[in-house]
Amino acid sequence: MSTIAEKQIRTVSDEVYAEFGPKLNTELPGPRARKVVAEDARVVSPSYTRSYPLVAKSGRGVRITDVDGNEFLDFAAGIAVNSTGHCHPEVVAAIQKQAAELIHISGTDFYYEHMIALADRLSAIAPMKGPHRYYYGNSGAEAIECALKIARYHTGRQNIISFFGAFHGRTMGALTLTGSKPQQKRRFAPLVPGVTHVRYPYTYRGCSGGKQEQEAFALECARYIEEKLFKTILPPEEVAAIFIEPIQGEGGFIVAPDIFMQELRRICDRHGILLVVDEVQCGMGRTGKWWAVEHSGVEPDIVCIAKGIASGMPLGICMTRAEIMDWKPGSHASTFGGNPVAIAAALATMDIIEREAMANAATVGGKIMARAAGWPVKFRSVGEVRGRGLMIGIEIVKDQKTREVAPALRDRIVELAFERGLLLLGCGESSIRLSPPLIVKQEEAEIALDVLEECISIAEDAGAA
Repeated sequence: MSTIAEKQIRTVSDEVYAEFGPKLNTELPGPRARKVVAEDARVVSPSYTRSYPLVAKSGRGVRITDVDGNEFLDFAAGIAVNSTGHCHPEVVAAIQKQAAELIHISGTDFYYEHMIALADRLSAIAPMKGPHRYYYGNSGAEAIECALKIARYHTGRQNIISFFGAFHGRTMGALTLTGSKPQQKRRFAPLVPGVTHVRYPYTYRGCSGGKQEQEAFALECARYIEEKLFKTILPPEEVAAIFIEPIQGEGGFIVAPDIFMQELRRICDRHGILLVVDEVQCGMGRTGKWWAVEHSGVEPDIVCIAKGIASGMPLGICMTRAEIMDWKPGSHASTFGGNPVAIAAALATMDIIEREAMANAATVGGKIMARAAGWPVKFRSVGEVRGRGLMIGIEIVKDQKTREVAPALRDRIVELAFERGLLLLGCGESSIRLSPPLIVKQEEAEIALDVLEECISIAEDAGAA
């Protein structure tokens, strides 16, 4: 536990905090948690990144209870996976019902209705005109691998463009597209050939002016593809696809300006290039719309879906315009992809998102943004607050003028939050992500912001001492 004197910052009443806030009854980590962490170190791959010693036992809604009985507010949602919260009763009931009927038979060899039902449901909300076709896998990385392969297969072209800061997964094709951290690629070469990375329109790091300058910078990033790459090292007729996260996740919760997405679409149209949007983290209602790309008005050719679609069940989907998915039997498949239980969870999840959670993400996310927007004035270490819906990034810096990154300070803030019962995750070099379940209540959001403000204040004072 921190030995720094606590700074209580409360905007809610004691009664509201008692009902909706964290409930801690041991030091953190508690005795049982310490034992599990020690045993984990003995048997589990050291490649996993753990920010703090949370040992979860159960979850309900926005709350996680650890093995020592401590209750936390979860504003990470399993890396934006638990869109409907932990163990939503409708999702649990759908899983239980399906598990009692059919768990697995493999849709690559046999047929079942579930795949068609989910495909039709997704087509009704797709961000591009139909008809559509779907590939079912188990994760976001598998959805990306499918998109990479189908882009090359359909176009007959070999080259791909991706972005610095991108995270698309850790399997070899997805890893090649990733441009986030060197450790993710260290000692794994050679990777997949034919991938070129270009600058993402990270406006906070690319310019210092207002909206007009930011849009000019974003256009410059997009036009670099045509004006430099296509005129020097990369023949456009050999480029199969451009892969883009409309909001970079691992890269820092960075929102691509609408004008950038629109220019990217124009470039693709001019050169017969497929536009692939990675909606793995930013999709499924998290931004207040079904798809983050919808905010820009751009229609993609391929959409990669995972994380929030099934409330924690493993499911990854590649959605394409129907004419793109023209490969022959045997070209690509997955034994477990489109598992009936995972699809049942997805259909229940979509019911909840459509009925209430997506609107709640827009409402509560808007209120969080309205409050946090003043933090760069209130806190000297907050450089920028950005995001859409319940996908909000807070950039932590050493100095607001130089914008020097402050990863150690960011990590300390996340650690302090854990010690106070709030679960957060970092992202990018120096940012904190807020990505709670889409069903989060306003009271829970206010308490989380109170805790976070307290942690930022304590960390700043300790850093200045």
